[in-house]
Amino acid sequence: MQPEWTINRRQVLLEGMKDGLPIALGYFVVSFTLGIAAKNAGLNALEGFFASLFNNASAGEYAGFTVIASGGTLLTMAILTLVANARYMLMSTVLSQKCPENLPLYHRILVAFDVTDEIFGITIARPGPLNPYYNYGAMLVALPGWSVGTALGIMAGSVLPLSAVSALSVALYGMFIWVIVPQGKNDHVIAALIVLSMLLSLGASLAPMISELSAGTRTILLTIVIAGLAAYFFPHKEA
Repeated sequence: MQPEWTINRRQVLLEGMKDGLPIALGYFVVSFTLGIAAKNAGLNALEGFFASLFNNASAGEYAGFTVIASGGTLLTMAILTLVANARYMLMSTVLSQKCPENLPLYHRILVAFDVTDEIFGITIARPGPLNPYYNYGAMLVALPGWSVGTALGIMAGSVLPLSAVSALSVALYGMFIWVIVPQGKNDHVIAALIVLSMLLSLGASLAPMISELSAGTRTILLTIVIAGLAAYFFPHKEA
């Protein structure tokens, strides 16, 4: 019997590209700032393009550029990017629970290559088991958007004022709202958890000691706490 995730692959791929387009536009704008950081680290446009193509993670990539600029070692870069990107291990664990049992390992590896906050969001929001072709569609537009934006940011250099580039990054927050609002409208529990997440995130950024942690570390801690509470008090009932 043909696995369900292999049926209508072209249609699912196009659906992923459609949902990934807003992500690509957001990435394109935000990665301009990253491109300026890459330029300050001494990278040219081609090097910045491939750096973003193979490392689609803003915090981890910025940490890597910072190490390059300071003349740090490869070991230092590896440790910093591991810490900065640690939250993606949690997201990958969640996505693995949505994978069909018969999904081959190479598909799992390709999907895991581009687990970002935004692609994770649209994948989790999609009903049913994970279909790798949906993720491939989102990746096909999101990765070029991130990479090209970085390269153009390097080329622009100091031509654009940094304040203008930072202001444009608001588009990415709009995309996050697009991901979570429909889920909150359909489920009051999710809506309450969204509000709770926002309040706790704000509190963590202001609280003594906790606010001194990196944004990635705070995200990991909050994810574990909030997801654990939700799983305990509102367990998911299997169909």
